[in-house]
Amino acid sequence: MHLSVADRPRGFKPGPDASVRHVEAFADLIRSRRTHKSFGPDPVPRETIDELLELARWAPNHHRTNPWRFRIVGAETFARLQEAAGPSEAPKLERARTLVLASCVLSGDLQQDEEDICATACAIYTVLLGAHARGLAAYWRTPRVLRTKAGRDAVGLPEGERFLGLIHLGSPRGEPSAPERAPLDAYRFYLP
Repeated sequence: MHLSVADRPRGFKPGPDASVRHVEAFADLIRSRRTHKSFGPDPVPRETIDELLELARWAPNHHRTNPWRFRIVGAETFARLQEAAGPSEAPKLERARTLVLASCVLSGDLQQDEEDICATACAIYTVLLGAHARGLAAYWRTPRVLRTKAGRDAVGLPEGERFLGLIHLGSPRGEPSAPERAPLDAYRFYLP
């Protein structure tokens, strides 16, 4: 299912005028997204990556700081990252042919940084949902190597940016089952 503007029926308006069908399709998109750890052999085309990253910029962002940064890992960078990861962690980097490093630019203001980290996490989730809507598999990882100086140097992650995730993208191999989720009553509280 692809929910692009071009695919919307004439007269579709989000918000109060959205039809039940569109709301249900969106809920289904969220509920059917899975974390994939096995991918097909082909890289995701650049055009598709650009479409996904264009969607990311619509994530909620207080003060519109646009703190997210996405770096698509090329062959040379991948080789450096594998070397930094070492033999125990490097094989996990090979799961997908397309890797996107997600980071957040920090301002030094603790409150703004917290808001920007949350906004970047929303941008990453938007990429995951966009990939799923296009029939792609995705995996949001936080490999240890990218929290080390060697890993940051391998991908050119500058000081002042916080690593938030390495997104694996590709065609799915299989369909992971739905994980058990906590019921609504376990995490929703109405305050007096």
